[in-house]
Amino acid sequence: MNARTRDGSAGDVDYGAIGSEYTTYRRPDSRIARFIAEALDGARTVLNVGAGAGSYESAARTVTAVEPSESMRARRPARLARAVNAVAEELPFADGEFDGAMTLFSVHQWSDVTAGLREMRRVTRGPVVVLTCDPKLVHDFWLYEYAPEVLDTEARRHPPIEDMAKALGGTGVIQTVPIPLDCTDGFNEAYYGRPEMLLDPAARQACSAWSFVDDGVRQRFDETLRRDLESGLWDERFGHLRTQPAYEGSLVIVRATP
Repeated sequence: MNARTRDGSAGDVDYGAIGSEYTTYRRPDSRIARFIAEALDGARTVLNVGAGAGSYESAARTVTAVEPSESMRARRPARLARAVNAVAEELPFADGEFDGAMTLFSVHQWSDVTAGLREMRRVTRGPVVVLTCDPKLVHDFWLYEYAPEVLDTEARRHPPIEDMAKALGGTGVIQTVPIPLDCTDGFNEAYYGRPEMLLDPAARQACSAWSFVDDGVRQRFDETLRRDLESGLWDERFGHLRTQPAYEGSLVIVRATP
């Protein structure tokens, strides 16, 4: 049995401690949702593992959600079905029970990614869809020049794409997901053209990697970015991103069919 926090979180983050503003800043983006829906390819019954507060569940018709964190289950809107209290590595479902399955911004927090993905494959007849970040591309984001510790954490936590495809088996496809300039889902790269947003401590807290760095890192980041924004240095180097309609960074979909 996987070790779980008091909140029930089963990965490397305790959402009972850091998740208070999560749903304010991590609102599903309709354009990313379309990529997820296309990858599910019309699957009628879909398992959502690490479902959190239910982001992107509109991408499927009928969803069974699995979420170990009590605080995240409590943040699910009343219109959504209650989430099952379970972990990816031990799914309480029969073989082939679902037409499709998805896990979104979640695999990097699992204690055993291979076991969790194999469980998803076991209970799914059709496509398994993983929305995640490619650790090889994480450092390409401008944030690395201001808070390298945060993106080092991201790169270390996210499993290699090749390893996930191998664990899922079957036929795998990797697709880059463009991030829109006004993306409503506030992960780090969502602010590629809105650097001021990352000066908001609550916005940063909604990105779990920031919980792994100390106050000194956060203070240095805040002071350095503010200075460069006030002096115009950030805009000299990265100002073109303020009007770039979309950013192709580390966000990818891994899709596997039997």
